[in-house]
Amino acid sequence: QVRLVESGGGSVQTGGSLRLSCAASGFTYSNNCMAWFRQAPGKEREGVAVIYTGGGSPYYVASVRGRFTISQDNAKNTVYLQMNSLKPEDTAMYYCARRAGRWCDTGPNEYNTWGQGTQVTVSS
Repeated sequence: QVRLVESGGGSVQTGGSLRLSCAASGFTYSNNCMAWFRQAPGKEREGVAVIYTGGGSPYYVASVRGRFTISQDNAKNTVYLQMNSLKPEDTAMYYCARRAGRWCDTGPNEYNTWGQGTQVTVSS
C-alpha cells in the first residue's frame, strides 16, 4: 500500500521553528519528486518546497526561501521540512506529496500520492 505519513506539526509563536517529517512506504523511493504543499482556509493549495529523491538542488517558493529547508534521508524513505522564523502567514495544513520521475515542480495536479496532512499554526 502506497502511503505518506506526515508528523511534526503543532502550534508555535512567531519566530519559532518546527520540523515536519514525511515517511514514505509502499513504493520505490528512488526517482520521485517529493514535495511539501500547504493549504490555508479559503486559499488554494500551494507548493512550498520540492526535492528529487536522486539528489540535486531543492526548489522553494519565494515566500519561504531562506527560512524553510527540505531534506531527505533515503535510507529511511523520509523527507523533512525544517521551518524556521515562522510567521502567522505560514499557518496552514501541510501535506507531503509524491510524483514519479525527475521533472519536479510544484503544481499539485502532477502529484498522485498525498499524505493526510499535519496542521501548523503560528500565532503572533
